[in-house]
Amino acid sequence: MNFANKISTFRVLSVPFFIASLVYYVPGKEYLRWLALGIFVMAVVSDAVDGYIARKSKQKSEAGMILDPLADKLLLMSAFICLGLKRGLLIRFPLWVMLIVISRDVIILIGVFVIYMVKQHINISPTMWGKLTTVFQMLAVIAILIQLRISFMVWWLAIIFTVISGIDYIKRGFKTLYVLDNPRHLN
Repeated sequence: MNFANKISTFRVLSVPFFIASLVYYVPGKEYLRWLALGIFVMAVVSDAVDGYIARKSKQKSEAGMILDPLADKLLLMSAFICLGLKRGLLIRFPLWVMLIVISRDVIILIGVFVIYMVKQHINISPTMWGKLTTVFQMLAVIAILIQLRISFMVWWLAIIFTVISGIDYIKRGFKTLYVLDNPRHLN
């Protein structure tokens, strides 16, 4: 377990604390919303740090290729669910925003599982669209936690990138499966 993987593990372990601070938040206990924001920002910063460390020190590993996106998915999915369903927030994610984000991630996870079952190995590599999606989803969560009046502008950008990256990952998944079934198309 290298240092970058330990940071990713820390992110996974921070998710229950993030969820708890939002579950117990009620108007009048604003410190819990700010605590959730602090945990979330710490996780976002640690995401950037572990990626930087892994690249600079060449600590990329099989575990890291699983842990890093898993930590992102757990954190973002729990954030969108909690901030979409939480009563007491003046500004929260509409149900449709939450459903689009979660549907994309569920489709990606199912696709990864199918490709792994067929290929018995998978190469997980984020795309530019996936990275932009993660950035804008993280910004949307921060905007909601801060209760910015312009949060809707940020979540619209997040949704646009979520849909684009979802389509891109689906196309890549089908291409991977098609090449597996038709080896003559490798050229």
